[in-house]
This record gives sequence, structure tokens and C-alpha cells, in this order.
Amino acid sequence: MEALSQRCPLPAAQGCPRPGRGTVLLVMTLSLLMYPVLRSLALQMHAAVTGSYISGTHSIAFINCLNEQIAKDIARGIMDKRLAAYVNILPKSSALYFWKGELEESTEILLLVKTRTSKIGELSNYIRSIHPFEIPEVISLPIDQGNPLYLKWIEENVPRD
Repeated sequence: MEALSQRCPLPAAQGCPRPGRGTVLLVMTLSLLMYPVLRSLALQMHAAVTGSYISGTHSIAFINCLNEQIAKDIARGIMDKRLAAYVNILPKSSALYFWKGELEESTEILLLVKTRTSKIGELSNYIRSIHPFEIPEVISLPIDQGNPLYLKWIEENVPRD
């Protein structure tokens, strides 16, 4: 009992106040809210120290274009704006899709855009501003793993935000 009284600066008659439920709830809530931030910081520090890749740092975006000339123009614009390190222009592919309630069929050119995940929003906004389609396709998938030298090359060729 004497050990307890040494930890508490109040006289023994008053006793030490214990944290209320509100305080405990606040600490738990803040801990839960901070977890994603702390985890992200820990991953970044680990990657900086070990030189390892953080899954999802880079992405591949898929963009369909009406024809090869439009695809080249869009790809050139993406590169000029430094929104990607690399754009593949894949040859014609057949497409089936619903548009305004009707089944449509067309041929399209597919762009594969390699970039930083943090640039996907800016890339999507750019594509919507210049693409001739009313609703252009811009879909991205995070890169989980890959050749470390290639991923580093993407990082070096796409500026940070």
C-alpha cells in the first residue's frame, strides 16, 4: 500500500483520481484513427532503410481510345505533363459494351499507363478534359510487386506531387 501512496501525490485520504471513461474512450479512438498513419509512416521508414518496395506505390492505368491517332495524342499529352513514366499503345481490340441501354460493338486502342499511384487523380482529370468520349475509361490497378529497378525507374521519371 505504501508503494501506491508514493506514486500518488495526493494525501491518502483523497486517493488518486482514475481516468474517466471518456478519457479512456478518447485515447482508444485516437489510437484507432492514428493506426493507418502510423502504419504508413512505419512502412515508408522501413522502405527507406532497407530499399524495399512499398506495395501500391505505383499503378497501371487503362485508358481506351477510339483510334490510333487519338491514342498517340493522349499518350503524348500524358508524357508531356509528366503524368507517367511509360505508356504502351496496344493495337486494336474488339469491345462490347452497353451504351444508353443498347449493346454496342467497336474497336478501340488501349493505353497502359505506368505511373505513381499518387498521380492517378491528376491523370484521370486530364483524360476527362481532353478525351473525345463522353465517359472515358480510366481504370487503375496498384502494382503489388515487380522488378525493383523498373519500379525505381518509374519513381525517378514521374515527379512527386
